[in-house]
Amino acid sequence: MRLHVGCAMWTHARWQGRLLPAGLPPGERLRAYATWCDAVEGNTTFYATPSRSTVESWAGQTGPGFRFVVKLPKAITHERRLTGAEEDLRTFLEAMEPLGSRIHALWLQLPGSFSPAGLGALATFLRRLPRSRRYAVEVRHRAFFEDERSQRLLERLLAGFDAEWVPFDTTVLFQSPPTSDAERDAWTKKPRVPRRMGALTAHPIVRYLGRDDEARTIDGWGPWAGTVADWLREGRSPTVFIHTPDNADAPALARRFHDDVRARVPELEPLPVPMPSEPLTLF
Repeated sequence: MRLHVGCAMWTHARWQGRLLPAGLPPGERLRAYATWCDAVEGNTTFYATPSRSTVESWAGQTGPGFRFVVKLPKAITHERRLTGAEEDLRTFLEAMEPLGSRIHALWLQLPGSFSPAGLGALATFLRRLPRSRRYAVEVRHRAFFEDERSQRLLERLLAGFDAEWVPFDTTVLFQSPPTSDAERDAWTKKPRVPRRMGALTAHPIVRYLGRDDEARTIDGWGPWAGTVADWLREGRSPTVFIHTPDNADAPALARRFHDDVRARVPELEPLPVPMPSEPLTLF
């Protein structure tokens, strides 16, 4: 029984010296993060495919049980819209090879303009992908959430490829007006869609965005803690990513979410003790 938790990134200026040791070189930051969380969103790959040596470094800093949910480059999903992207896809898949089984899923985050009319292109794209990998799709067009027929079509399509539908739950953010600069920025950039809590596969993936107020973030994930506990009892192996607009305490909040689920499912093993942010002393 495994619940993996993580954040949108593995390094953040606000974590240095508070959650993670200060002054870590870039090549050691993922290793330190991996003592706090056992999963991470691979958002950097959306902007550019990294070199193979960079990906080898990621593999070297994480254990075999660590989970990467790696986002496909925007050149494939947003610019080419899944069509005519064979060369970009080949380059990306080759670069990711050093991660091996650490790749929990390859993640297609589709633009808000990707409507149900594009499902044929999505089916064609998924059909061409290697069967050796697991896939997850995030949609943002409101028709997939508000039109029952569109929702059923997408679910049927994804189920045919054993692919998961990734919800990005922003409902807590939009419950009331923003109260910080980070929240105001998030209001202009994050999708505003209804919460969806279903799972299509044995490996559901959840992205939850709270507030910069810790108590409101924790209170808002209550429905997810219950759902994830149910998934574990059903034999599923979920991965949950905790976001806040400023992400200042995201690793600690991810661990808190794991604790909240474990309170519901006591047989769930606790996370390891994280690396201390300051060197240990003899006195």
